[in-house]
Amino acid sequence: MRQFTAVVNPTAGGSSGTAGLLPLARLLREAGAGLDTVYSRSLEHAQELALDAGARGHTVLAVGGDGMAGCIGGALSGTDIVFGLVPAGRGNDFARALGLPTEAPALARVLLEGEPRAVDTIEVESATHAKTCVLGSVYAGVDAVANRHANASRLLRGAASYYAGGFRAVVGWRHATYRLTIDGVPHERRGYTVVAANSGFYGFGRKIAPGARVDDGLLDVVVINEAPKHLFFAMMNELKTGAHLARPQVEILRGKEIRIEADRPLPYGADGEVDATLPVTLRVRPAALNVLA
Repeated sequence: MRQFTAVVNPTAGGSSGTAGLLPLARLLREAGAGLDTVYSRSLEHAQELALDAGARGHTVLAVGGDGMAGCIGGALSGTDIVFGLVPAGRGNDFARALGLPTEAPALARVLLEGEPRAVDTIEVESATHAKTCVLGSVYAGVDAVANRHANASRLLRGAASYYAGGFRAVVGWRHATYRLTIDGVPHERRGYTVVAANSGFYGFGRKIAPGARVDDGLLDVVVINEAPKHLFFAMMNELKTGAHLARPQVEILRGKEIRIEADRPLPYGADGEVDATLPVTLRVRPAALNVLA
């Protein structure tokens, strides 16, 4: 029987991260599994707790949103420690990409009976942030600005915070010229954003890269090129279904190593948490993380 350590983000989703854990914990313990619960003071502290639990042979559960999943999954990348997710945040996009259930009984069955699946991670290297690994995506441009607004929101939660943050970011946006180097091949584009996606989802369930797969050894690079702002708002709505891919302003490239630069200092984000400035270099780490899914 598995022994779990749940690393909890106490502020996930704007409320107590334990809310989603309590019914699940009862089911795990009733099945005979061991479960320790520890609380993180910061993302760095969460990584320390996860590595310590993994060194003791425990399966590590990240309880929180995409930031918590990305920071713990990134810390476990390249190890043989088994990783599990308890979605308790606003976005939960990597859990969505894995097809994880949200109801406690079904999630308990995955954690108790599921076999570890090897998935890719993204190594992120930048002069403005410590080298790290994340799980879902790295995005540079208007969406990074929008995510910054959403995370700072005190009045709105969930999808509403992302929509409000997106509106505010687009209204004040001016197009950037991007210099992309994908597996050594240069590309220049002008527009709203570049998203390097391991997972197909970001920004609260938006299907930014419907063709992305977490285990194919590649990143899908989505470029949203120059367009009038009213058209960009239409594309934001189309992200719900992936219909934006039919737009001529949307382009998909693929590669294993991507460098993103721009003609001015632009923010980039990763899994909803990393807030740094371009340039950034991304590398796929194939089959680097063992996750219950």
